[in-house]
Parts: sequence; structure tokens; C-alpha cells
Amino acid sequence: MTTETLSWTPHGNHIEMVEVGIHWDAVRAPVTIGERALELLGKATGAVVADYSLMYWLIKRGTAQYWRRLPRVQALDSCGARTAHIGVPPVTHTTGPRLHWRVPVGPDQYLTNATQLRKALAQAVVDELGMDEDGRSHLPQSQTVVSSTALLL
Repeated sequence: MTTETLSWTPHGNHIEMVEVGIHWDAVRAPVTIGERALELLGKATGAVVADYSLMYWLIKRGTAQYWRRLPRVQALDSCGARTAHIGVPPVTHTTGPRLHWRVPVGPDQYLTNATQLRKALAQAVVDELGMDEDGRSHLPQSQTVVSSTALLL
């Protein structure tokens, strides 16, 4: 790891709040979707920060603004009206459940390719939530539609 590349990582044993959009953008997903996405990405994933029920991938700065929305997944950048920050653990924090590196930050590999990540998260949404990227259910109609007769009872 070069000092310049990872200047945003905490020194010592303290968690740092790092502003999104300065060094990287980020994508946040609930752990159920995130774990499935990690399986799908395999070695193509970059570093991942986990904090109890959420996971954060770091992606190239400027790419989140073009991110097409997915159910329960949020792209974070510095282009909106709000400033987002992510808690970044020291490189030695690699176990949870508190803030830790679910996939440790490594030498020159901490960013995940945004296109590959989106594809994996879209599939994870289908697999884990049974819905497509527009939020429509992929469950059989018998499981998603209640008959009008049942509503009257």
C-alpha cells in the first residue's frame, strides 16, 4: 500500500469519518444483499466496509452519479445537496459485528469496478428479495397477488 493511495485510512486504532466523493464514491447495501453480491463478485471485489447490517463498497470517484437505482441499495457521492461520510476502520479491524473491513483493504486494490458491482448487486436483489432492479416482484403471481375475494373476508 502506498501512503498516498491510502491517505484516507485511519492511523492508529481509531475510526475515521471520511467524506465520500473526495477519494472515492461508495455503494451501500444491506448485509443480506451484500453477502450475496460478494459471492457473485468473488475476487473481483475491492475492499468492503461492514457495520452491523450494512456493507459499503468503494468505487471510483465520480461514478456514483451515474448509478441507476436498485431497491435497498444506495450510491453515495458528493454531487448531491448532502455530504455523505463513511466510517472507515483501521486496516487491522477485520472482524465484526462493529465497523470492520469485511474484505480487507489491500495493496493497490480497494476500489471495486462499478459496472461489475452493479451487476452483482442487481442479481443479489433478485436472489434475496425476489424483485427486479425496478422493484417489481419476481415471485410467482400466486405468492404476490391476493384475490379480491380474500380481501373482502
